[in-house]
Amino acid sequence: MNNIQRLEMETKSISLNQSELIVYLQENNLQPHTEYNAQSATNKRNIFKSALSVLESVANSPDTLKNIKHEDMSVSDFATNIQNRIDQLDHKIRTLKTDEQAQFNSNTFMLFDK
Repeated sequence: MNNIQRLEMETKSISLNQSELIVYLQENNLQPHTEYNAQSATNKRNIFKSALSVLESVANSPDTLKNIKHEDMSVSDFATNIQNRIDQLDHKIRTLKTDEQAQFNSNTFMLFDK
């Protein structure tokens, strides 16, 4: 599975052009056709950041919201659900460590330094 396929998996039911997905991935330091590395904390974090960018883009476009609505869900329900997913992803991104942070495996940090 490559990075663009992983991003599509994370943003199911939101269909965007491949070129748009590529831009979102590149903005988050990922190459779209490179193999997805599930063991890499940084790669996983960047996929989630890309998915967050996609969702924020959809949430900021009323025309897109109208087009994506499902048969049993109103636009306002969809907007509420997408905002909840944005909040979840934002929290997940803030709690995920990068590869460099995971190496140190410490939950402490230096508050003051001389």
